[in-house]
Amino acid sequence: MIEPTLALSAFLFIIGTFGVLVRRNAIIMFLCIELQLNAVNVAFVAFSNLWGIDGQVFVFFVMTVAAAEAAVGLAIIISIFRHYQTVDVGNFNLLKW
Repeated sequence: MIEPTLALSAFLFIIGTFGVLVRRNAIIMFLCIELQLNAVNVAFVAFSNLWGIDGQVFVFFVMTVAAAEAAVGLAIIISIFRHYQTVDVGNFNLLKW
């Protein structure tokens, strides 16, 4: 009974990857990365049904990293918006040499 859950996880991860590759809005890209992290969480919970509680422990670690990433990522996006007045990743080149 793990196959439908893993299919859902793969589908969510594909949607997140597609959103990161296609969209140019930094906030939408950020949300798609969060969707990918949640897809991994669903897979961890599905595997924890087979191999014990370890998958659910990993979910807590992923959620902690996602919360920290959300705080830092949104702060960076707000800083970039204040400087450039846009969140379109094509309009700024902060990380280019």
